Amino acid sequence: MKIRVLLADDHPVVRNGLKGVIEREPDFEVVAEANDGAEAVVLGMRPEIDLAVLDVAMPRMTGLQAVEELARRRPTLRTLVLSMYDADQYVLAAIRAGASGYVLKSVADTEIVGACRAVMRGDTFVFPEATPQALRDQGELVRRGRGSKSDETLTSRELEVLKLVAEGRTSREIAETLVISIKTVDRHRANIKEKLGARDRVDLTRYAIRRGLVEP
Repeated sequence: MKIRVLLADDHPVVRNGLKGVIEREPDFEVVAEANDGAEAVVLGMRPEIDLAVLDVAMPRMTGLQAVEELARRRPTLRTLVLSMYDADQYVLAAIRAGASGYVLKSVADTEIVGACRAVMRGDTFVFPEATPQALRDQGELVRRGRGSKSDETLTSRELEVLKLVAEGRTSREIAETLVISIKTVDRHRANIKEKLGARDRVDLTRYAIRRGLVEP
């Protein structure tokens, strides 16, 4: 039996490249492709899909949001997040959302097959060359529901808001981008500030740069 894969990325060139790498393996088959997170959720609900590989940044619904929705609606589906961000915050946010693994786009051509095999075995795959063992261990605890309630790691939505704040977006622009209300954006900003002990946007931007969420 082949492992049937869903690929979700808003760039067709990336999808085609990943499809070529994955389908070189005789036991893998890409049976569905999505252009955004919302489409990925719809396709991921199909019973024939065994594994979903999702880009972290997609329109309509991000990869992290899609993972979280799929984990809630179809918990047996394995999900693998593909990202250009190697910041610990993104890794933990993906694992918290329900992802079984996290692969950097920069090494996807060599790591994607191993990552797919690992998550299908029931393991958690996180790029080892950039993430310390302690983080991998913490991610596994979070995935199993044993994370500390006092842990102040930002949620996937808070990371999205933080990134946009650091890019200089206004609350209205963030609301339009994430399709949420301005009031919700402001609430997220307040929560982020409280968690990070930040005073203003400058502090938030410095933190985002330090964590690799935006370029300096």
